[in-house]
Amino acid sequence: MPRMIAILGTGKMGEALLSGLVRAGRAADQIMVTTRRPDRAKALTETYGVRVVTNLEAAEQADALILAVKPQDMGTLLREIAPVVPSDKLVISVAAGITTDFVQARLGGPIPVVRVMSNTPVLVDEAMSVISAGAHAKEEHLKLTEDLLQPVGKVLRIPESQQDGATALSGSGPAYFFYLVEAMVDAGILLGMPRAAALDMVKQSIVGAAIMLRDSGEHPVILREAVTSPGGTTIAAIAELERHRVRAAFLDAIEAARDRSRELGGTNK
Repeated sequence: MPRMIAILGTGKMGEALLSGLVRAGRAADQIMVTTRRPDRAKALTETYGVRVVTNLEAAEQADALILAVKPQDMGTLLREIAPVVPSDKLVISVAAGITTDFVQARLGGPIPVVRVMSNTPVLVDEAMSVISAGAHAKEEHLKLTEDLLQPVGKVLRIPESQQDGATALSGSGPAYFFYLVEAMVDAGILLGMPRAAALDMVKQSIVGAAIMLRDSGEHPVILREAVTSPGGTTIAAIAELERHRVRAAFLDAIEAARDRSRELGGTNK
């Protein structure tokens, strides 16, 4: 495990990873972070006790770098730190659409780069993180990355060719879930229920269903069919969802997110 970790770009995802590392027991004096705004730097220091440094200081002093800037800012960051990043330093990129080749080419030399896509449930130690090795990353680098991420959720290795799809499916996945919750709560209000009661019903139903899906080992089709009685209320609702092409809409939406991930990777030519 790297002794000193630096998170370069401590926005929403960067802070989510930071908070997860701290909850997992990583000492504050083993983490350094970078941010552009002085007020943000003060807040991070007060909340987590970490040291806020410049990008160059982080790149020089840390054993592993987590690059968490926005995709459109990645090229600028890499050009800034390239002169001080040695070829044996582990570089972990969590920016959507940014390939390991892109990072390696701008840092120069045989840098071990691991590409990661995580999601916001890292805040509650239930993240889904998918990782892919760059051309110079070895098993030891993948294992170090897994060790950093496993305390805050599940980690899965995938080929880098699948990373844009993973960004669309699990990286953006929590937003689809919250969108569905919003719609179901609105439906409860339409049916005459108080908003708070509707939200409680939807939250518990979805939490319970998620735990069943995770722990039962059953395929989601089997679990859905167990609720769907012939001629009953559930099949009537599902028939409406199918009539409105909700399944097809999800397929199109996730494809659109995948395509946008690819576009973001192309904004740093």
